[in-house]
Amino acid sequence: MASGVSVKPLAVPVQAAVARPVISPGALTMTYVVLIVGAFFALAPFLYTLSVSLMNLTEASSGTRLFPANPQWANYTVAWDQAGFSRYFFNSVKIVLITVTGEIIFCTLAAYAFARMEFPGKSFIFSLLLATLMLPEAVIWVPNFITVSWLGRAGPIPWINNWPALTIPFMASAFGIFLLRQFFQQIPNELWDSAQIDGAGHLRYLTQIIVPLSRAPLMTLVLFGFIASWNSLAWPLLVTTTPDWRPISYGLLAFLDEAGAQVHLQMAGAMITMAPILIVYFFTQRTFIEGIASTGIKG
Repeated sequence: MASGVSVKPLAVPVQAAVARPVISPGALTMTYVVLIVGAFFALAPFLYTLSVSLMNLTEASSGTRLFPANPQWANYTVAWDQAGFSRYFFNSVKIVLITVTGEIIFCTLAAYAFARMEFPGKSFIFSLLLATLMLPEAVIWVPNFITVSWLGRAGPIPWINNWPALTIPFMASAFGIFLLRQFFQQIPNELWDSAQIDGAGHLRYLTQIIVPLSRAPLMTLVLFGFIASWNSLAWPLLVTTTPDWRPISYGLLAFLDEAGAQVHLQMAGAMITMAPILIVYFFTQRTFIEGIASTGIKG
């Protein structure tokens, strides 16, 4: 029997449409103008170096031309031979491969420990690690030099004038550990619970689950490590006295003094030194951008 009480249907709240900011055409135009001007000033030194490296001596010395009349591709061969880049180039390749390989191994292990494991003093140690990022690079040269000199005398192989002094001090960078730790913290804990059910420990979980999911930040670490190791000059000058293990940055420095007024050859040598970095960045830029975007979401 009807009770006479009217029953109203439940009111379902309708989600309000999210208002998107409207950018005026004038603001959009100004944004593109600023970006284009910034890109021009960023690319101008590189384009100038490339242009002068293809000029002959007269065009490069006069400074009146922006582009070469006839590109002189032989400048690169001459610069390579006169500077002796063969030895320095392959020295740099070996240094980079050893450094980046060690950096991936040690930074991954340390970052996993800070992100997924609990141990006494974890926060304090990580804070000290981050504090080292604020130290100027020159401040740590003296203690590092004393350390590698002592290890070279106490160990089975010498470190000075050898690959250990050029690579081992940079295999555990604070920035690399921080970068990977930020990404590792974003991986759901349910994956660790599932791995434990399957009988996996920390090492198996790291190698079979964490590392395959971390391709973007690992490639970012490879790119940063490659650039830092390839461009290093002051530290190699400090720990080497012979050209046996000196990198290509030293070869370019020595060639700039030897080439004298041959500006076109100096620029060709600079382009040879820059080329590997440009090639590596070209093939990793997409993964690099993904890695930078994905490691700053969670603190």
